Amino acid sequence: MRGTLIFAGSSCPALTGKICENLGMAPADAELSQFSNGETSVRILTSVREKDVFVIQSGSPKINDTIMELLIMISACKGGSANKITAVLPYFPYSRQSKKKSHRGAITARMLANLLGVAGVKHVITVDLHASQMQGFFKCPVDNLHAEPLIARWIRHNVPNWKEAVVVSKNAGGTKRVTSLADALKLNFGMVTTDKKRGSNMTASMIMNHLDGIERQPFLESISNQVRNNSSGPENGTAPADNGQPRASRSVADANGSPRRANGLSARTPSHPRPHSRAQALSQASTLSELDEESEPDGPEYNDQRAHEVTHGRLVQGHIVPDDFPSPATSAADASVIEEDPMAMSHASSFFAQPHALGGSGDAASSDEEDEILKNPKIEHMITLVGDVKNRTVLIVDDMIDKPGSWIAAAETVVKRGFAKRVYCIATHAVFGADCLEQMQACDCIDAIVVTNSYPIREDKARNASKLVVLDLSFLLAEAIRRNHYGESMSPLFLHMGD
Repeated sequence: MRGTLIFAGSSCPALTGKICENLGMAPADAELSQFSNGETSVRILTSVREKDVFVIQSGSPKINDTIMELLIMISACKGGSANKITAVLPYFPYSRQSKKKSHRGAITARMLANLLGVAGVKHVITVDLHASQMQGFFKCPVDNLHAEPLIARWIRHNVPNWKEAVVVSKNAGGTKRVTSLADALKLNFGMVTTDKKRGSNMTASMIMNHLDGIERQPFLESISNQVRNNSSGPENGTAPADNGQPRASRSVADANGSPRRANGLSARTPSHPRPHSRAQALSQASTLSELDEESEPDGPEYNDQRAHEVTHGRLVQGHIVPDDFPSPATSAADASVIEEDPMAMSHASSFFAQPHALGGSGDAASSDEEDEILKNPKIEHMITLVGDVKNRTVLIVDDMIDKPGSWIAAAETVVKRGFAKRVYCIATHAVFGADCLEQMQACDCIDAIVVTNSYPIREDKARNASKLVVLDLSFLLAEAIRRNHYGESMSPLFLHMGD
């Protein structure tokens, strides 16, 4: 492309080489080095005057050095009178810090967006932002590309019986991403959620005992009462009789807070006189019995038609354990809190839902937080699988793989509790912190780990991981650069092309 220069950062030289190869050009010359005290030095060795410059830099294990190198390269090109500077960031650094998680926290992703703008960026190209709202952090246009079409194509070509597979989210925060892929492939989807198992404390007992006394009036009972009132009104002067009358139905909450049927004799008030004839009483009884038979299942309890698709399991130190596994001791900190203020009913809301930072919308915790919580040996977790995965292939999907805890827990849940046949862990960004890849490789419940090359993977790690599959983003990014240079639409890059 005439009038275009592509500069490669130190984080992803291999990806940059493939992008330039797809565009039929070579990377522009630049000298990247560091002084003895760790300061980054950049020298642009090619004239950039009135050129369309693209700087390709992704996240890396040395993330802060990578960011400074990117900013200095952009500033150097701006000082060299470049016409337009576009930052190509396959993995956007600090994307998980896109909101305040505490009252004195920083929105670091927004700060980085401001730094890029000050350095001189006029356009940003990235892939699968952790939160799509981050595009609003920039004062310049942002093209947030998706790896979903590439992943969907790989699934259609490489997953046996993929039409019977189920796409599963490993936390509540990733459901939108999962449903998008499921809709593209026309597959069913499910979800795995993890929550700390509450012990038997005074506050919980008080709440449950309080709920046991609450009578909830279902819709059926309101209809039944209406029939009784209509049949016992002043115009006919009838009411249910004492003997041979249908039992009244009411719903109360059991110890788990679930509705259960409570059968008993119908209560008669003085305002309801007795029926004048036995025929009227039998007519009322048959009407109420038909209502009960049409709207209630047989047996003393409600039966949810989809209950078999909700599976529970116990999670101790990040792994599924049998039902008879001894429960770990509750933490001393939790116990002291309960003893100090057992009557604090203001904390009762935490029994039903976990609090979120700054009263947020309940977004899923980051992988670091999830892994740290799951590995706590003093806390037992309850993990829930929503969806039918029996004898099916499961595709667990998220935007990045950093820590292995939540991935392994979700894989063990769908295999050991849901009886899934195969499990594919699929993500766009292969961050693989610490020994994440080694742990996922050693997990018997995971059959394949599918990622892209948006984030550099060490060659020795990739060589020793037989389950690892790396998809190439170079064509997607090369086409995005070409369309950006010529002012063409980016919409075709979001489409799922036919095979």
